[in-house]
Parts: sequence; C-alpha cells; structure tokens
Amino acid sequence: MKIAIPRERRAGENRVAASPETVKKIKGLGLDVVVETGAGLGSNLPDRVYQDAGAEIAPDAASALADADIVLKVQRPLLAGEGDLDELALIKRGALLFAILNPYNSRDHVAAYAAAGVNAFAME
Repeated sequence: MKIAIPRERRAGENRVAASPETVKKIKGLGLDVVVETGAGLGSNLPDRVYQDAGAEIAPDAASALADADIVLKVQRPLLAGEGDLDELALIKRGALLFAILNPYNSRDHVAAYAAAGVNAFAME
C-alpha cells in the first residue's frame, strides 16, 4: 500500500501532512511512503530527513500521487483553475484522501471528490 504526502500548494500553508517520525511509524507497519520533494520545507524539514525515515522522495506531485492508495494533505487539494496544478486529477479513483477539507463551505470540492471517485475524509 502506498501513502503519498504531496507538497502543500495553498497560499500561506507552510505545514506538511506528516513528520519524519510519522513516516517511520508508517514504514514500521510495512507501508510504502512517498513524499513530494520540498513538501517539508515550509516546516524546516528537508527531504533528507524524510529519506532517513524511510520515505521515497518523488520529484513532483504527479510522481508522488501516482498509484497512491492514501493521500495525506494539510489543506484540500487544488482543483482545476485554482492554481498551477489540478491536484485532484492526479489522485487515483478509489484512493483515500485525508485533509482539512472545509466541506460545509466547499460543496463544489465535495462534489468533485465524489465525481473523481476519491474517498475524502475531513480532518477538522
């Protein structure tokens, strides 16, 4: 099972969805972890600390999210037209998404997750 931790792209968001310690624990369960390069920089966590914890470092979001069964984010993924990248389009059908989704104020996003076949869990 592959868990992806992409870089946060929403303005002002400097957090990352998993710490190196969390990555170690996930790896200890026998799961694969892929972290997009630069995902931890806003939290002063360079790629090397994720590598040392056992994560693979992917060069971009597409590589990180390719075939991921679980996606961990802080903020909801960008949709087409919200930024330079349509993150939701990179998440495979049937994947689990865990993030702060703000579902009551982002009903269009909730509909997009359903249309994409992504099982979204709001972490508020």
